[in-house]
Amino acid sequence: MTTAFLFPGQGSQSLGMMDTFSGNSTVKKTFEEASSIMGKDMWKLMTEGPEDQLSVTTNTQPLMLISDVSMYRVWLELGGMAPSVLAGHSLGEYAALVAAGALEFSDAVSLVRERSQLMQDAVPSGVGAMAAILGLNDDDIGLACRRVSVDGAVVEPANFNAPGQVVIAGEKAAVESAIEEAKKMGAKRAMLLAMKTPSHCSLIKPAAELFLPILKETKINTPTLTVIHNENVTEASTPDEIRERLFRQLFQPVRWVETVQYVITKGVSVGVECGPGKVLTGLSKRIDKTFQMLSWSSPEDIQTTIDQLSGE
Repeated sequence: MTTAFLFPGQGSQSLGMMDTFSGNSTVKKTFEEASSIMGKDMWKLMTEGPEDQLSVTTNTQPLMLISDVSMYRVWLELGGMAPSVLAGHSLGEYAALVAAGALEFSDAVSLVRERSQLMQDAVPSGVGAMAAILGLNDDDIGLACRRVSVDGAVVEPANFNAPGQVVIAGEKAAVESAIEEAKKMGAKRAMLLAMKTPSHCSLIKPAAELFLPILKETKINTPTLTVIHNENVTEASTPDEIRERLFRQLFQPVRWVETVQYVITKGVSVGVECGPGKVLTGLSKRIDKTFQMLSWSSPEDIQTTIDQLSGE
């Protein structure tokens, strides 16, 4: 059976999201390895919080990477087969590249630590914002953003998550204006999100420029598995292509609808959400109701999936 592993990113985090894996030695070792690089106890942060710290970009991104990779390692440890296709939503792309052998886990943690700090520093606290717009098509959301982008104000579509579900990002005042414009245009809902760093928009390009030299210094291998990148919905076959995708990903929108549709065209029959929560499972069902998605909340769930896919 042809499978795709989809790795969630920022927005899927929750306090205690890996609690059911607390007795798993592979997960423990993965968190310990990352904690030594981060210089703080990432398991304690994930389990004890405080909860508001989980929404801080410099904490959220490393925690999601560690959790995604932990689950993938458990999958392999239990005898799971390597998937045919990999993709990650935004930050989740780093976990996909680890699974594909393009990045060592330690290098991915270091990259994400630098990435998240540069993103957080790029826009002063309180200046940036993100918002979810529900019930408008992509073109209308783009129009709403353009209508309020006057006198240099920045607000842009950032995540094309599902039909009728788009996230916008930019300067807080412009985002708030776009929310009101979207409501006037018939949006069912339009609301600010907890994320303060305006990811995947032009405000982050200065951070991307600073991140590029770090990417160039990091060893990246030719992937052994197919990874579909958010930025251009294609595969990258060389280390330099991967660096370019990771650079541009920071300030270009996440084209998740197209990514899932492309994965399906690769002949994939089952998608697996390899990480905490069920955000990508929900989005995938909205993108294509016929696409079967599986998600995990415990090691037992992973074993069940292995049994299902092996026909036991």
